[in-house]
Amino acid sequence: MDFYGFYTGKIFDAYTFLGAHLEKRGVVFRVFAPGASRVSLIGEFNGWQEYGMEKVYDGNFWECLVDNAGPGMMYKYKIYDRRGDCMDHCDPYGYGMELRPNSASLIRDMGGYTFGDSGWMACRSDCRDRPLNIYEVHFGSFRKPSERADDWYSYEEMAGILIPYVKEKGYNYLEIMPLNEHPCDESWGYQGTGFFSPTSRYGTAEGLKAFVDACHQDGIGVIMDFVPVHFAVDGYGLANFDGTALYEYPNTAVGVSEWGSCNFMHSRGEVRSFLQSAANFWLSEFHMDGLRMDAVSRAIYWQGDPGRGVNRNAVEFLRYMNQGLKRLHPTAILAAEDSTSYPGVTKPVPEGGLGFDYKWDMGWMNDTLDYFRTAPEYRSANYHKLTFSMMYYYGDRFLLPLSHDESVHGKATVLQKMYGEYGGKFPQARAFYMYMYAHPGKKLNFMGNEIGQLREWDEKRGQDWNLTEYPVHDAFSRFMEDLNALYLGHPALSEMDYEADGFRWLDCHQEEKCIYAFERFGGGECIIAVFNFSAREQEYGLPLGKGCKLRVLLDSNRDIYGGSGRCGNAVLEADEDGAAVRLEAYSAVYYLKV
Repeated sequence: MDFYGFYTGKIFDAYTFLGAHLEKRGVVFRVFAPGASRVSLIGEFNGWQEYGMEKVYDGNFWECLVDNAGPGMMYKYKIYDRRGDCMDHCDPYGYGMELRPNSASLIRDMGGYTFGDSGWMACRSDCRDRPLNIYEVHFGSFRKPSERADDWYSYEEMAGILIPYVKEKGYNYLEIMPLNEHPCDESWGYQGTGFFSPTSRYGTAEGLKAFVDACHQDGIGVIMDFVPVHFAVDGYGLANFDGTALYEYPNTAVGVSEWGSCNFMHSRGEVRSFLQSAANFWLSEFHMDGLRMDAVSRAIYWQGDPGRGVNRNAVEFLRYMNQGLKRLHPTAILAAEDSTSYPGVTKPVPEGGLGFDYKWDMGWMNDTLDYFRTAPEYRSANYHKLTFSMMYYYGDRFLLPLSHDESVHGKATVLQKMYGEYGGKFPQARAFYMYMYAHPGKKLNFMGNEIGQLREWDEKRGQDWNLTEYPVHDAFSRFMEDLNALYLGHPALSEMDYEADGFRWLDCHQEEKCIYAFERFGGGECIIAVFNFSAREQEYGLPLGKGCKLRVLLDSNRDIYGGSGRCGNAVLEADEDGAAVRLEAYSAVYYLKV
């Protein structure tokens, strides 16, 4: 390991040196604990009796060799602080951990699996000029073997369950909520203890590799949530690791997050190297196709509050990490969950940006959902909530998210957010999704949204798949499947997402009618999207040049989708006054120029 690089926060491979590593002569254990007065290794191989570790290199690292240790065995570090008090800790660089509430690390042979996805890896793309349709999943609650909260399918079992479903429904990428080890199910993985340990809830590191490999061989990319901002407070984890604030801030004013977890101290080079190495670990060892960085706003600003100013050390960390990861993995996707207006999140680092590929467009999400919550008689006053996104859109490369955060904690699911009673929510949801998929930007949809789930997501329960037994939900599922297929099959909806020539308003001043119309371009085709978000049927003159011919690609009001079946002509031709179309209440239509 490059020790100078480790201390200065420049390396991405600290996990190849620190942790437990299999060698011919046994297993070598190494841990970084500069504040410790003594460190002992305890584990299955020595009857959990203390095995003294020696100071090595500059005296901040501790090491020992155990000749009878092997894969699958449990171990911990017993770390004594300067006062002589001790605490048992899991390995910060451990490749596996016990299932909670137990906390031992597990020795893993990371070289035991051979991937068969070379074709996928050779052709992989960051999708800037391709469709990127992401299905966000919580691994433990997509489906469950039983009604028990702690009963889960394994990584290998989920390959046979999840991959066929995702392919059938028209998604080409998965985004999986954090798979690093975490002690509390309710944290969903966002408060981690094992940053190099795939959670044992679903199996082993080898099992996760097999899952990703299977996804790739079926043409599905895999993005994983990664948390570079904070970690769990549990005493066996990173907190007060060697009797000092080694990974966290010593000052609680900035050291404790809004979730009660410990904030990483990004001004320390050792912490930067730890996090950069963890990010590289998931991309390298598991062939993940990208990382969605959680809570980036809490790194950009102190405690996520712009009023407290920019955390310049954390910003520099993000820049250096992203630049290094893109150098090592040019086709991997790096996405930022950032709700702030901080400039240049997706701008290249040499140009002063943070170097992400995509930024979640939280403004679009909030404005659009607020609009659809509003009673139709008040939508005219809020008309430009749906046009505002294109005023700032080209400032960053945006991704349009409808994530798990929009389906929990009393916020209601996407379908429930639609105004009105049960039956009236479905046509609005169909029109809403057609607006989303025609709008520039890559797409993300959380599991259950595609069947019109009504119950808020609960990590203890599987999704309500029985809903598709009801005709209205089955029809909505069919609609989403067709919409996704159309999105994947028509380059006009994705190829020029981030070019000004890829989008043009045809009409964004029908405030009283709540009608919108715009064009999308790409791949030699033009798609026109028209929306009526009012509660009444309306006649509308689509402003097109004489002789312009259009063919309907998708109509949200088709009876097979649960609509009334009253649809306009399949082929239109404009005259001097444009193309006359009849728009049903709460409807949307895509036309292809022919």
